[in-house]
This record gives sequence, C-alpha cells and structure tokens, in this order.
Amino acid sequence: MRRVFDLTPKTVSEAEELRERSESVGGTPIQECDKGENVCACGVVRSVTIRPRAGTPALEAELYDGSGRITLVWLGRRMIEGITPGRWLKVQGRLNLCNDEKTIFNPYYELKPVGDSAQ
Repeated sequence: MRRVFDLTPKTVSEAEELRERSESVGGTPIQECDKGENVCACGVVRSVTIRPRAGTPALEAELYDGSGRITLVWLGRRMIEGITPGRWLKVQGRLNLCNDEKTIFNPYYELKPVGDSAQ
C-alpha cells in the first residue's frame, strides 16, 4: 500500500504537472474521456494486479494523469515486461465503464522512460 501512496501526487501542483505532461505528448485528460470513445491517454502506472476474469488471468494496471484514472486490463496476461508501478505509459483504446470505473481492455501501449517529458 505504501508504494501506491508514494505514486500519488501530494499537491495540486504535482497533479497539474502530470496533466500538463500528459497533454504535451498527445494525451487527452482522463476526466474528459467518455464511455465508447477511442481515447489516447498518458500517465503514470500507480498499481499493477493480477485478477482472474471468467477463469482467465488478467493483468490490471491503474493509469493516473493528474485529472483522473483509467483501469487498463490485458486479458490472458499475467505479466507484461515494463508495466510496473511508477512507469510512464501512453495508451490507446476504446473506453468502457466496468463497475462505474473507466476501463480499457487490451489497450495499445507505449512504454515511456520514467523521466521523459519530451516524447
């Protein structure tokens, strides 16, 4: 739990910096994304878990951009190299609502260097 807490912005200005960084690389603020849209979002992975869905393993990651969060779900996967807490990701996919949470299943993703704000 401490690791997740450490990845949460401590101030409004830290959250604003995340949002600005996301927008600078082409991400749409998560709070502005609506169900059914094809979205491109950028942010930091706050947590990674493995949860079975209908008997199939599923890797779940929470992506946060300073404005909101999206749950990313890769069905049939137990691990993806590079998808770790603290990692910066750019993802694309169709936004769904699962249990009132914004979710993208099997998103296209790009791993970004942790300190990289220029790409």
